[in-house]
Amino acid sequence: MSRPDKRAFFAGLAAVWDAHQDAAALASGLACGLDEFGVGPDEAVLDVGCGTGNLSAALLARLGRRGRVVAFDIAPAMLEVARTKNPGDSRVRWLEADAERLPLAVGSFDRVICFSVWPHFDAPATAALELARVLRVGGHLHVWHLASRARINAIHAAASHAVQHDLLAPGSEVATVLETAGLSVVQIVDDHDRYLVSAVKRTG
Repeated sequence: MSRPDKRAFFAGLAAVWDAHQDAAALASGLACGLDEFGVGPDEAVLDVGCGTGNLSAALLARLGRRGRVVAFDIAPAMLEVARTKNPGDSRVRWLEADAERLPLAVGSFDRVICFSVWPHFDAPATAALELARVLRVGGHLHVWHLASRARINAIHAAASHAVQHDLLAPGSEVATVLETAGLSVVQIVDDHDRYLVSAVKRTG
């Protein structure tokens, strides 16, 4: 499926996306996850495929004055909704971009978070290389969902043709992709509650 098709699909969902979420449960799940990751107050974090900005909002609530977030998405309509959640916050930069070609410098981020986006990459190996490129040595990358792989795949399979083949691979397979991109996988959770593959960049 082409990127224009996916861009149009997500653009059509932007205005209603949050209405389909349990806002309290989502906020709690995001906060707990960021606690588990140990996100520090001064970190520079890349929010990959930020959608309507829920993760970015959770990050900004946690980060201090020197922390910053770069949040990007392929759909401008999603970014428009995201911007409304933290108006005027100079710590966040919103960017229309593709994970396979990022206009960002090498080693720019302490942490890269792929929240609810990994299955939508057309070329995950290419995206992994690009995300590893912008991560500093010692930085962390997380592929993260607040639902099981089975649940995510069922949702996508029943959705529009634009994403019905965007299936989340087993954690071990995603781990192999990240290792091939030069990262060291430190955690895999792929169970009936959630999905998480975390990795560290050991060398430049």
